[in-house]
Amino acid sequence: MPLCLLLAALVAVGDARNPLPPRVDSLIVAGHPDYAKHAAPLADDAEFVRRLHLDLTGTIPTAAEVRAFLADKNPNKRAIFVNSLLESPGYVRRMVWFLDVTLMERRGDAKVPRAAWETYLQAAVAENRPYNALVRDLLSNDGSDPKTRPAAKFLLDRDLEPNLVTRDLARIFLGRNLQCAQCHDHPSVDDYKQEEYYGIQAFVNRSFLFPNAQAATAIIAEKAEGDVTFMSVFDKAKKSYTITPKMPGAKPVAEEKPEKGKEYKVAPAANVRPVPTYSRRERLANAMTSRDNPAFARTAVNRIWAMMLGRGLVHSLDFDHSANPPSHPELLELLATEFVDHNYDVKWLVRQIALTQTYQRSSIVPATLADVPADRYLVASLKPLTPEQLAFAISQACGQPDGRGALGPFRGIFGNRPGESQDGPAATLDQTLFLKYGASVRGQLGTRANLLAKLPSDDAIAEELFLGVLSRMPTDDEKHDVADALKAAKDRTATLSELTWALIASAEFRFNH
Repeated sequence: MPLCLLLAALVAVGDARNPLPPRVDSLIVAGHPDYAKHAAPLADDAEFVRRLHLDLTGTIPTAAEVRAFLADKNPNKRAIFVNSLLESPGYVRRMVWFLDVTLMERRGDAKVPRAAWETYLQAAVAENRPYNALVRDLLSNDGSDPKTRPAAKFLLDRDLEPNLVTRDLARIFLGRNLQCAQCHDHPSVDDYKQEEYYGIQAFVNRSFLFPNAQAATAIIAEKAEGDVTFMSVFDKAKKSYTITPKMPGAKPVAEEKPEKGKEYKVAPAANVRPVPTYSRRERLANAMTSRDNPAFARTAVNRIWAMMLGRGLVHSLDFDHSANPPSHPELLELLATEFVDHNYDVKWLVRQIALTQTYQRSSIVPATLADVPADRYLVASLKPLTPEQLAFAISQACGQPDGRGALGPFRGIFGNRPGESQDGPAATLDQTLFLKYGASVRGQLGTRANLLAKLPSDDAIAEELFLGVLSRMPTDDEKHDVADALKAAKDRTATLSELTWALIASAEFRFNH
């Protein structure tokens, strides 16, 4: 193990005066009166190495990685392994997927091609750009510079449509699905007000696509004037209100009033993109990511917690309001505060969560626990693999670690439609048929089968098969099953392909546990 990783691990778990993971665990324990009695033990090494590998790199470990981890006697090996994965290319790939799903919900090629967007995200993750700086870039970029245009995808590929942009700004960055408040105050959520919806919309209502929304090369322009007015559909008097830009729960943003005749840096004209002296959209980027907007950090850490633990402290992720409080309010506040204090460092936060006992608990339900309350984190959640994880994990299981070629089919079958919420797609018949008969799966099985066929014994085959696909050693019964199947085989390689497929098609493989 490189010395730098060892030192990083020791610093992370030993040198901090007030390390975060134990504080997280203490607040989780305090959230259930009998936590110590009913909580699952820590996951064994095989369970841990697979879970962490999927969460931090998006794919399963190789058989060699599992063997090495199981054989390692270093008491700090889990912390060391966390750090090694965080510094791997796989972490960059995994976080690009996470950010794409979070920010763009797998939208494909439009005004900004997916490839350019992913390259932009790769650079941001590789340099560990602070999350607030990343979002500020997304909201302020106008797409006019080809070198930085990919950052404008968030707004460009939503065609800067005011209601769509308003909905997604509130939902993705503030954890508030205010769509219902477009027409009236929410009937059952007191803190989802119409003025909040239009206060956000006022940041973007002056912006538009130039020359028009249909142009593939469109860029963002902005007028120097234009206010937002709204009325409730329930108001019989039809009274209208005018609102200026404001974040929910905050005061309106102080607006500059340029002198008459100086409203524009570039004045509107035929075939000329107007650029105002004062930009409401630029104020959006600053107001959204400001330390004075606690909902931004709160929502970010809730999404990252859900990525790691399988559900948010506020759940569902887009419904953060007084009638749906967090399961552990003090913990959410702690994580948000620490995230801000550590300069919105996503990698740092992922590391802290991975080092908690809460994250490392087994997914096997203890016999003492008749009912498993999902929001108490007594037991690790079973998380269905994302389309991206499934594509790469199957390729890895088949001995072909690069799953990029299969991403398109897997996203199409296992993901929701682009632009729709990606929370927990339901299992479908198409998915079952795809795994059983699809060329993206069947076409890869031969590689693993050929590797297995070269091994000297049935026991060696069983061990390599289970370590390579399920990241664990086979039980004695499973060894016997493999031996029996091979004994009866007319075509040994074909049988090994079928055994590989049987493990890939299992629930054990399709879930991160």
